[in-house]
Amino acid sequence: MKAIIPVAGVGSRLRPHTFSQPKVLLNVAGKPIIGHIMDKLIDSGIDEAVIIVGYLGSKIEEYLTTNYSIKLTFVTQKQQLGLAHAVHMCKSHFSADEPLFIILGDTIFDVDLEQVLGSKTSMLGVREVEDPRRFGVAVTEGDRIIRLVEKPETPVSNLALVGLYFLRQASSLFNSIDHIIDNDIRTKGEFQLTDALQHMIDLGEHFSTFPVRGWYDCGKPETLLATNEVLLQKNHKEIPRPGCIINPPVFIAESASISNAIIGPNVTIAEHVVVKDAIIMNSIIGRQSQVSDIMLDRSIVGNNAIVTAMGHELNIGDYSEIRMG
Repeated sequence: MKAIIPVAGVGSRLRPHTFSQPKVLLNVAGKPIIGHIMDKLIDSGIDEAVIIVGYLGSKIEEYLTTNYSIKLTFVTQKQQLGLAHAVHMCKSHFSADEPLFIILGDTIFDVDLEQVLGSKTSMLGVREVEDPRRFGVAVTEGDRIIRLVEKPETPVSNLALVGLYFLRQASSLFNSIDHIIDNDIRTKGEFQLTDALQHMIDLGEHFSTFPVRGWYDCGKPETLLATNEVLLQKNHKEIPRPGCIINPPVFIAESASISNAIIGPNVTIAEHVVVKDAIIMNSIIGRQSQVSDIMLDRSIVGNNAIVTAMGHELNIGDYSEIRMG
C-alpha cells in the first residue's frame, strides 16, 4: 500500500532551526521526525511512499533515500495552496481503485495501523481535545462521520482530526479534490483536505473514525521538547560515560563525546556532539555542536552550534554561536 506524506511546509513556528533545515529533519529522541514516521509506516505494511516536498526538499530526499529502501517518489509543491492542493499533485501516482493512506509530516503517532489499513471503509484518525477551534473536527452519528468542519469558530465536536487519513479508493478522493479546485472552494484562503472529504461524505462515502491516543505534535519548540520527553520514556538509549552522571531517559549518540557532565533526564544528544563541564536537562542538542561550562534546561540547540558559559534556557538555530560571560 502507498502512503502520501506532505512535508512541504516551511515550519515558521520552529525558527530559527528551520532556516537551515526542514522541520521534519529536526532530531527527536535520536532520529529525525520523519524517521519516526517512516519506521511506523513500514512496520504497518506500507511499501511505497509519495513525499510532497517544497522548502529545502533536497535535504529530505537525501535523508530518505539514504536511510530507507522502500519505493519513494518525490513531488514538489511550488505554491502553498493548501493540503488538498498538495495531495492532488500526487494523483498521477495512484490507480483509480487502489487505497491510500495520508499522514501529515509533523505528526508522530502511536496507533495500531494494521487494522486501519485493512478496513472495509474509509477512516480518519481522531482524538478528543479541549479546544477544537485549532483543528479540523469530525461530527459523528454512531460509528459514522456525518460532517467535517475545518477549525470551527463555534465548537461542534471535540473530535479533532489528527492528520491520519485512510481512503478506500483513491479516485473518490481525487475526484472530490478536483471538485473543490474547479469550483474554487477555499477555507481560510486555501484548498482544504477537510472540504474534499466533506464532499465525499455528501456523495455518500462511508467514513468512520479510529482513536489515536498517542499523538505527538512537533510544531513548536515547547511541543517538540514535550514529544522528545514522551518518546525517550518509550525507547531511550544511554551508554555509560566515565566521569559523568546519566539520568535516564536520554538518547546519546555513540559518536558524542561527553566529559565531566550531568546529562538528563529527557535529553537527546545527536551525532558528534561535544559536551564538557555541563549540566543538560530536558533538551535537544543537534549534531556536531559543542556545549561547555553551562547548565541548560528546556533548550534546543541546532546543528554545528557552540554554546558556552552559564545560562538557563536557549532556543538557537544551526551554525549559531553564543558566548555568555
